[in-house]
Amino acid sequence: MDYEQLHAYLKQYKQEHLLSFWHQLNDEQRASLYEDLQSIDFDSVTRIFEQCMNPEFGGNSCAIDDHLLEPLTDDIHEGVTKTTAEQLKSYKQLGLKAISEGRVAALLLAGGMGTRLGVSYPKGMYNVGLPSGKTLFQLQGERIRKLQNLASTAHNNHSPIVWYVMTSEQTKEQTDEFLSQHNYFGLHEKDVVIFEQNTIPCFTNDGKIILEQPYRVSRSPDGNGGLYVALKMCGILDDMKKRGINYVHVYSVDNILVKVADPAFIGYCIAKQAEAGAKVVEKTIPNEAVGVICKVKGKYEVVEYSEISNEIACRRNADGKLAFNAGSICNHFFTVDYLQQIWDKPLKYHVAKKKIPFIDESGKLVKPDSPNGVKLEKFVFDVFQFTNKFVVWQVLREEEFSPLKNAEGAAKDTPTTARNDLISLHRRYIANAGGILGDSDLKRKCDITVNGNILYTNDVKPSSFVCEISPLLSYDGEGLQEYVRGKTFQSPIHLLSDEEKSSGITNGVKVAFNGCEKSNNTNGHHNNLLTSCDN
Repeated sequence: MDYEQLHAYLKQYKQEHLLSFWHQLNDEQRASLYEDLQSIDFDSVTRIFEQCMNPEFGGNSCAIDDHLLEPLTDDIHEGVTKTTAEQLKSYKQLGLKAISEGRVAALLLAGGMGTRLGVSYPKGMYNVGLPSGKTLFQLQGERIRKLQNLASTAHNNHSPIVWYVMTSEQTKEQTDEFLSQHNYFGLHEKDVVIFEQNTIPCFTNDGKIILEQPYRVSRSPDGNGGLYVALKMCGILDDMKKRGINYVHVYSVDNILVKVADPAFIGYCIAKQAEAGAKVVEKTIPNEAVGVICKVKGKYEVVEYSEISNEIACRRNADGKLAFNAGSICNHFFTVDYLQQIWDKPLKYHVAKKKIPFIDESGKLVKPDSPNGVKLEKFVFDVFQFTNKFVVWQVLREEEFSPLKNAEGAAKDTPTTARNDLISLHRRYIANAGGILGDSDLKRKCDITVNGNILYTNDVKPSSFVCEISPLLSYDGEGLQEYVRGKTFQSPIHLLSDEEKSSGITNGVKVAFNGCEKSNNTNGHHNNLLTSCDN
């Protein structure tokens, strides 16, 4: 560990400040810092930073010329509002068949901490305040269990949906411990595979690598686009091949409404022989801050809203809808063969300006109140450009997309908005199954129908009727008629599976409201219904 030699090497890259505290460190700390620095390819990371920050290299969200952009065409852009009921059923059955044969896996992107939520643990562990107290991890794990059973019943063959969970250096240990403590929410341990993505140093705005301790460099995950290298380096692609998995549903942890391994989406992609696919929601407001899937120079990409001119953002079709309206929601399909082909494709890095704790000149840790540095991230959707067969599946935002990103008090994407969106969806499930929501202040404003079926109901007071349905009872509203048809319910209600009701426990706590339990269901199904008592 020759100091002079190390200092001279770092000086080549203008990073000699990383040795500012060298003479104050003990031998163990020096060894730790030396090992940390040895693991960094300074030539590569400093070049990446310069390219990301330099508009001449296409960095930092440069605007794209209008003539290079093309909207999606109908031949690759279908969805729940764009197809017949018969075709939708056909896609779903095709997806269920693939699931029953063990050819489908779910892959969760869970590398982010809940910093913006104001917590110091992984987002998947967050409890949004549902009556059950279930976390995002639990909701998703139980959806997988229910879907396995649906596929088994439909095709008389039971196979697991392997749940791959990509964590980061910051989230792996807590995620592993949390899932283990909760017995993987009923999934078999061998079918829950946790792996870790790579990290990259954090930079100041002028290109200096940040120290988070006098003897340790500040690092961040390399973005959800780090998935592909991690799949190869961690042996996940080999594991998928050994298990006979052909198709993978990739999704983000923070969407409380996500349909994990959605059989309709899987079936659609299989039917179209797609290598890759993406779920989208319709963008209806030109300036909505969401990426749009379109063609750029003949290749499919997700273009950030900041890269699109106002003219393109506002352009409309003859039917009045936005021409560029395929809003990306980080919900994707890939074949394993395609992942094998593209894992080492070079992906560009994107700039994320963040509040990054750092060590000041005196060696004191500072936690800034505003963004002070840069994290470099690859995006999961940047591999779409390499596909020869790509498709898009459009879904209803109210049914499938409500991200949890911000702490309470923010304008959107908070625990309250996520909770209310799930409660609203479950109310619609009950209403569509023939149940009657009995609160006097709950009135139907209008019903949205597709193929003759009510998909959702707009309520005058969206938070007035508390309703939760366990994923173990219903994956997406199916099978509820026998429990709710023709019956009137008072808020709050919580529909449970037989398994949960027999144990009386959900997420380690007794399921009850206001300390009471009762049922107003008179059709012999009280084992699946709890409501509150008036105190």
